[in-house]
Amino acid sequence: MQIRQINQGYNFDKYPTFQQDIDPKQRAWIEVNGKALETNVRQLRSKLSKNCQFMAVVKADGYGHDAKLVSEYAIKGGASQLGVATLKEGIKLRSSGVKKPILILGNLYTKRDLIISFKNDLMPTISSIRECLICNNIGKNFGLKFSLHLKVDTGMSRLGFESDKFVQQFEKIKSFENIAIEGIYSHLSSADEDNALNPQSITQLQRLKFNELLKQINLNRNNEIKIHLANSAGMLLNKDFHFHMVRVGISMYGYSPLVKTEKNLSLKPALFLKVKVAFIRIIDKGVRVSYGGKFVSSRKTKLAVLSIGYADGVPRNLSGKIKVMFNNKLYPQVGSITMDQMMVDITGSNEIKVGSTMVLLGSDGDKTISPVDWAKESNTIPWEILCSFKNRLPRVQVD
Repeated sequence: MQIRQINQGYNFDKYPTFQQDIDPKQRAWIEVNGKALETNVRQLRSKLSKNCQFMAVVKADGYGHDAKLVSEYAIKGGASQLGVATLKEGIKLRSSGVKKPILILGNLYTKRDLIISFKNDLMPTISSIRECLICNNIGKNFGLKFSLHLKVDTGMSRLGFESDKFVQQFEKIKSFENIAIEGIYSHLSSADEDNALNPQSITQLQRLKFNELLKQINLNRNNEIKIHLANSAGMLLNKDFHFHMVRVGISMYGYSPLVKTEKNLSLKPALFLKVKVAFIRIIDKGVRVSYGGKFVSSRKTKLAVLSIGYADGVPRNLSGKIKVMFNNKLYPQVGSITMDQMMVDITGSNEIKVGSTMVLLGSDGDKTISPVDWAKESNTIPWEILCSFKNRLPRVQVD
């Protein structure tokens, strides 16, 4: 096959030829409202004491919103620290000009990765004496102190020092001259459950265990160490979980993990998922639609083909369970969601044309479709929905 030769006599200059020339709204895209993020952080921050810091959790590319953009507006709203999951995420923020302290919430265990973390002024989460020794040696080699946070496991059974050994190990860690313990923290496993305020709940037992460990290591003599336990749900439960800092993720993006507190919050979702209509066709009654032909038209039906699918992060198991909005009206999605496209029943609409923009997530007039709605339909959590959107969906900032 020969590559087609461009006619040298034709003027193509007025047409886009490069990737950067393609309109980000050409197919499907995510709109991110920075002001909504800033407002959410301000509101959440107002529930904390003056001395309690706000860590904005921007891992997974800011829960699918764009970590750089989220960081910028979270800092404007009052965030004093940022949390990421991986070394690469932290380096990307540093290279984009972010100066605030950044905690890597995941586990770094090789000397190479810890050196890279040190050189990029990133604080690793440390869960064992072994990594403490590596960090101490790195600090010694550079003639500086390596800033880090110690994590203790109080019931998550994931990362962290074993709680029954932490006091003894902390005494040893304090003797390391080339590390600076910037924080000690744990993670709540069940703070979003309805019984979290019950004195015998897992959440309360974790808090009590954490408090007991803090008493045993006499932290009053280490006032510079920031103590933190609460995620979004823990922060919203009550001030007993706040300590010196809270780590807020899902609430900052506009969604409450606690159903009972949702009505008392004015959080604004910051993400809108939009898509263009690529094609319109009319089918007769009794015609099968999409892979497997599980949907069969019950009448003459007008279909809009939307340029988005599971390769963009729309779960395939939502097929036939969601609706799409246009001009404050809802239209059902029909047939199996495919890799790059989905079909919507727009029978009766004369407004929707090829090139029209439809809303999958967000608000349109008085109608709203939330990741919470999708999560319920697909038997998962809104965190997973938000983090599933792929990079081929451009992020477009709107205010």
